[in-house]
Amino acid sequence: MMRKFIIMALMAATVLPATGAIAQSRGELQRDRQEIREQRQDLRQAQRYGNRADVREQRRDVRDARQEYREDWRDYRNKNRTVFRQGRYLPPRGYAYRPVRAGVNINRAFYNQRYWIADPYRYRLPVVRGPQRWVRYGNDVLLIDTRNGRVLRVYDRFFW
Repeated sequence: MMRKFIIMALMAATVLPATGAIAQSRGELQRDRQEIREQRQDLRQAQRYGNRADVREQRRDVRDARQEYREDWRDYRNKNRTVFRQGRYLPPRGYAYRPVRAGVNINRAFYNQRYWIADPYRYRLPVVRGPQRWVRYGNDVLLIDTRNGRVLRVYDRFFW
């Protein structure tokens, strides 16, 4: 009985720090997004009521907040590599992967339900509404407008 208790305690000790790091990363990312929103609001206020120096300073603050968010997101991604490791990508029959950029239209076969990312929050992707979907395209992630197939955003080499 004591042996089982010791084994359970050791298992809990190894699991809890990992879940704490994930929760900490989630909290950091949420705080960073909130800070970006606040800095953008300050920038709008400076553009309305401030002078050039105020606007320049607020733009710098927004840029710094975005940079901090990117760094925290990279740290999260590096600590949770298994989340971003996907199986082999199989393109639709008769098609091959070619790099794309935002603004182009892609064939409907590439963004049918088979390629949708069902849980974008798992990868910390922004929430989308309406006819937009996050889609896996090779090791990239695309934000697609499903009405016309237009690529709205591209995250290159998203998956390992």
